[in-house]
Amino acid sequence: MFTLKNAALLCLLAAALAACNSSSNSSPNNDVKPSPTAGPVPTATPTPSPVPVYYQTKTPYQPQQDAATYEAAPAGYTPVYTELLARHGSRGLSSLKYDLAVYNMWKKASDDGALTPLGQQLGPDVLKIMKANFLLGYGVNGISTPGYGNETQTGIREHQQLAVRLQSRLAGYWKQVGDAAASKPRQIVAVTSGVDRAVDSGAFFVASLTKAQPNLAGLITYPAAPAPYPVSKPVVQKDGTNRFLLYFHKLVAKTDEVTNTADPLYQTYQDSQAYQAYNTSDADQLALQAGAVADPAVQTAGRAVLERLFSKTFVDKIANGTYSFSNTGSFTYASDDGKFTSTLSGDGKTGIASAGDAGALLYELYSIAPAMKDEAGVDFTAYMPAEQAQVFAQVNDTADFYSKGPGMVEKGSVTWKMAQILQDDFFNEVDAIAKGDLSHAAKLRFAHAEITIPFASIMGLKNVLLQQPKATAYRYSNNPWRGAYVSPMAANMQWDVYSDGKGGLLVKMLYNEQETDFKAACDSAKISATSHFYDYGKLKTCYGHIARP
Repeated sequence: MFTLKNAALLCLLAAALAACNSSSNSSPNNDVKPSPTAGPVPTATPTPSPVPVYYQTKTPYQPQQDAATYEAAPAGYTPVYTELLARHGSRGLSSLKYDLAVYNMWKKASDDGALTPLGQQLGPDVLKIMKANFLLGYGVNGISTPGYGNETQTGIREHQQLAVRLQSRLAGYWKQVGDAAASKPRQIVAVTSGVDRAVDSGAFFVASLTKAQPNLAGLITYPAAPAPYPVSKPVVQKDGTNRFLLYFHKLVAKTDEVTNTADPLYQTYQDSQAYQAYNTSDADQLALQAGAVADPAVQTAGRAVLERLFSKTFVDKIANGTYSFSNTGSFTYASDDGKFTSTLSGDGKTGIASAGDAGALLYELYSIAPAMKDEAGVDFTAYMPAEQAQVFAQVNDTADFYSKGPGMVEKGSVTWKMAQILQDDFFNEVDAIAKGDLSHAAKLRFAHAEITIPFASIMGLKNVLLQQPKATAYRYSNNPWRGAYVSPMAANMQWDVYSDGKGGLLVKMLYNEQETDFKAACDSAKISATSHFYDYGKLKTCYGHIARP
């Protein structure tokens, strides 16, 4: 049974969740009304939320800068290439865990007559979340297997609108590429991790891009997956899949083993194994995560949340161990048309054995609710005041900071070294442009938080690659790293490449669609001190990238 006191299981849970991070004291506006359709609709300029929210990396995506304020390219330079890495869009819960455990707690309180007026509404709201996840994706074109873990309508729109803004930002370039599609075709390469959420995000993105610019449809290319791996018994992967590039945190012997030391993918496989060993068994990491959840403030916050919902006597029984709950039981839900039915049972591994546990699981529902506003239509902010949300957010950010973020100084680059293949891929694409190879017009990559977070680290972005010494635990008070900035839903990094037609090549990076500097050591590669355009030759030298022969 999972409890906040159990550090090892906390680590395993954190590793299994792609979206366990928190926001800073402001976040995108989650009150923007959704489009009534799933079609691509440009979003408005983002505005700050009037109150702090702490949705971690479950924060629904909003672009972080108005495109109208982007720096213009220098005179004589025009776009010649663009590339993207994007996390999948907003999703539902990953499985029947938090919702069922919380519901079982609520049901017991209801049976005991221990509900407050606010608590009476909690159970029905949890059931709405549960039903929405059981049926998530049913009837949605492009979702093949309905249920937990699928993208929501919010997530679908995130990628559709991201594509619309990419097309709009480089409208003249895309028109030029599309107009030349018949005579001088250039490929738009699309690659995913192969996991459903990432595959679906890529499909919704591509469909939206080609809807905005129909001439591009024939240029979309899905390259063959790296093969044959493992050599002893190759596993066939679908075209457009690259686990080494976009699922490097979970490479396994069954599908990915590389034994030949001369194989270019050997190092990535080794780095993945080293990371997975660290993530599941490093004693220092486990101890630091245990320290975060053992903080008395977590129990205090849990009690504060519970006493808004249940009687003090009921809360005392949870706190003293008289009552405990887990995700046991079975439920069945059918679609409104009766054509789809889903029955699922909890595995009993997600539990509530303290007030802190209960608060943490309620927090998980609080943070997923904004992503499911179309499907569930519930608002959990009444159950999780900002003061307590911040406490649980810090616990989740701590887990991700150590398990997939910068981590400890003493552990070196173990949490991001495996992202070297992705950094090389970005540079290799621009190297081809620099050599005059214009066969690719764009490369679009779709992955997960476990990929976007290490990639941001290896790129050395400001407020991202800030490690903590082992002796000083990560806390909001001593480190600016926040999951909601580094990897909200649909988090993305984009490089736009510009040429002067005479050998000059400039690169500008957008991070979550905000003009963002490369690492500080590369400031000398800027064309001016205040510019976001970098001389490509100087930039790749700064990162130590060596072009392939």
